[in-house]
Amino acid sequence: MAEYTVKQRTYGQRIFVSIGKKILRWSGEFEARHSLIPSTPKIDNQYFPWVTELENTFPQIREELLELLKYPEKIPAFHQISPDQQRISKGSSWKTFGMYVFGERIDENCRLCPHTDAALAAIPNMRTAMFSILQPHYHIVPHRGPSRAVVRVHLGLIVPKDQPEKLWIRVDNQRLHWEEGKVIIFDDFYEHEVRNDTDELRAVLFIDVDRPMDKLGTWVNKLLFALIKASPYVKQPLKNLAKWNR
Repeated sequence: MAEYTVKQRTYGQRIFVSIGKKILRWSGEFEARHSLIPSTPKIDNQYFPWVTELENTFPQIREELLELLKYPEKIPAFHQISPDQQRISKGSSWKTFGMYVFGERIDENCRLCPHTDAALAAIPNMRTAMFSILQPHYHIVPHRGPSRAVVRVHLGLIVPKDQPEKLWIRVDNQRLHWEEGKVIIFDDFYEHEVRNDTDELRAVLFIDVDRPMDKLGTWVNKLLFALIKASPYVKQPLKNLAKWNR
């Protein structure tokens, strides 16, 4: 694994992705107007009926993660899979184990985590899913997601206890805290950052799901998702994951 090098984007691909991100950000107001749920930094779990069932599968999902963590060298850093994350993912401080990338199932990884895979398959309109593993004393600097078309879901899996002042995610002006076995949902279109100033790693099941929209919003987002899926923003991580797994 030490010889693995991520394939970088060409200049043309970087320009394409940069323009695409700007277009997505311009669409944020449209998505807010046509959203069927609040466009607040934190989103109440009540809008997603599947949350309870996902929380109920926490013990099995956590066990599958713990098995993977026995071989940390086999889990890539986020930027090794997605070059767009190089500003916020440094060294091996933020590792990810991807199971779905914008609707594309990573069969090899899902086979290693059958309970997690089954739980994900039961979530309507799920786009992306991975284990997100943050090492001790790492700060994910402030950044924004590219679109309000999806909402971000975290299921706490490994959460250092009793140190809320040292472990948090800030979304806009709200500081949120994880709990093992509990889901938090937020709008990552807002600026957000993460701090783990504890001596232990933090791990969550990281999921993106479609934002519930009215008819017009749903139609526009379907077109948007098709364009994103055809772009280097999605195609390059899929290629990098396939290369890593080989």
